[in-house]
Amino acid sequence: MYSTPPWALVTGASGEIGQAISLALAERGIPLYLHYHQSPHKVEPILQACHEKGVPAYAFQADLRHTDQIAGMFAAMITPPLLIVNNASVDHVGLFADVSPMQFDDLIATNVRSAFFVTQAALPAMLRERFGRIVNISSIWGMTGASCEVLYSLGKGAVNSFTKALAKELAPNGITVNAVAPGAIQGGMMNRFSPEEVSMLASEIPAGRLGTPEEVAAVARFLLSAEAGYVTGQIISPNGGWYA
Repeated sequence: MYSTPPWALVTGASGEIGQAISLALAERGIPLYLHYHQSPHKVEPILQACHEKGVPAYAFQADLRHTDQIAGMFAAMITPPLLIVNNASVDHVGLFADVSPMQFDDLIATNVRSAFFVTQAALPAMLRERFGRIVNISSIWGMTGASCEVLYSLGKGAVNSFTKALAKELAPNGITVNAVAPGAIQGGMMNRFSPEEVSMLASEIPAGRLGTPEEVAAVARFLLSAEAGYVTGQIISPNGGWYA
């Protein structure tokens, strides 16, 4: 895929989708920086898999709501990453009228602000190399909106707009910016629903099932590849035909 594989940073690598993306990149020999916030044990299997494959990998703890911790994480890296996956995210389900200012600020800081400033921290190296791949993990709700997930939809909609605008700004420098906006995916947010509710949801999806983290990872892996240099500013939604 590359003559010399560039380093990749995956934020939120402790989540199901972050784990799947990290493992998909390790399979291609991409050296990894694995970010986590509160669950170091969830990145240990990835580090072990990388060790077994001979792929360099390091884990970093940081609260991405704080720019000083973002700066500290980048300062500790041995080589600047040229591949960025902004996956760190929190969800929110609840009535719009019940959203508190604290909930609003926390979600925007985690889902939007972190992607903005992680990308900003990575940009100088990309500009020097005139090469970079940025993939933001969004959601189908950022495209369509969802009742009782207004705050989450707002944040992911902002990520989509950020993706499209930054793609236009950075394209002349050989840097692509895209987003993956998954539909209903096994694990993660879906764990809050009962098996009956999940089955009912799956019946509404033309593919007849939920997606897997590995299917999301496959899209992200392509967008991070050297071959995807002419794909930028796109919001790609693996959703089984749920929304077209």
